[in-house]
Amino acid sequence: MKIVDRYIDELLESTPEKPLWNQEMIRQGKKAHWNYIDGCMMTAFLTLYKRKGDSKYLHFVKEYIDYFITEEGTILTYDREAWNLDNINEGRALFALYDRFGDEKYRKAMDILYDQLINQPRTPEGNFWHKALYPNQIWLDGLYMAQPFYLEYEKRFNGKKNYGDILSQYRNVHRLLRDRKTGLYFHACDTSKEMFWCDKNTGLSPHFWLRAIGWFYMSLVDVLELLDEKDGEFQKVISGIFKELTDSLLKYQDESGMWFQIADMGSRRPNYLETSGSSIIAFALLKAVQLGILPRSRYIDGETAFKGICREHLYEKDGRMNLGGTCLVAGLGGKEKRDGSFEYYMSEPVVENEAKGIAPFILAYLHL
Repeated sequence: MKIVDRYIDELLESTPEKPLWNQEMIRQGKKAHWNYIDGCMMTAFLTLYKRKGDSKYLHFVKEYIDYFITEEGTILTYDREAWNLDNINEGRALFALYDRFGDEKYRKAMDILYDQLINQPRTPEGNFWHKALYPNQIWLDGLYMAQPFYLEYEKRFNGKKNYGDILSQYRNVHRLLRDRKTGLYFHACDTSKEMFWCDKNTGLSPHFWLRAIGWFYMSLVDVLELLDEKDGEFQKVISGIFKELTDSLLKYQDESGMWFQIADMGSRRPNYLETSGSSIIAFALLKAVQLGILPRSRYIDGETAFKGICREHLYEKDGRMNLGGTCLVAGLGGKEKRDGSFEYYMSEPVVENEAKGIAPFILAYLHL
């Protein structure tokens, strides 16, 4: 699709100081910093390099990451004591750079991020806190931010010694955050049951936020890609969770091919068809078909989703391509007193050209 290729080329004009896709940073006037949003884009560009073989994508990622990694392996702007799982995601690019260029600074930076995970505070069940700011809380987002990096590091450098820990954390999420009626997953769980946004009996947040479910869903297929035949039990459990969630998500797929911001409330206004979560699900479906996790018959579901996003939210404006319909950000608690209500999720800005929509949209495109 030429319009998608054109859109990707325009994104290469970004720099670490001014990433065109990081609308959060731009709107808040923040300085360049190590963050998961850019990490999503690095994953997309590295996949572009693998699929198309054009070195411009690889060198773009190298230049971008090198802006933050010193020759000693220190990560500029990174704060270990924030215990923020979001900060792990950008580290996934380090594996590819280390393989391609062999520079030890990438390995040292990986070690720094791995050290955070090994020392990360945990809930009583053994899951990572989402961040220091959110003690005893498990967020679906965090599974994508941390677990694929954790697993790849274990596979490469630690003899898979902590595979059991990774599997246990997924099992806990399945047990604690999955709704048996819908098969969908709640955004988060406060295991202390103290936060104002949670159910005092279960600790769960009130709603099924699409992008959070998407993060979790995408983490499952990324982990499955890294596992091999020797990891039979691990593969079986994660594959089972993935297939189960696939069946649940497809029940809520709109006739447009997309999914709604609050996944089970499609008909409730002002709920809307949301780009980032729909792109994530489209990508995960298509990738799972290519990996043989899902049957070929599921390809049409991912393709329909991608075409729906293009039809609803990809357009030209002022001579440039734009991808709209992305929720800028959503969370729980914090200074903003985000209560997880339907009204809260509807109140967050819907924006154009945001990495959390762009990156999975590119990944879905590459798996068609």
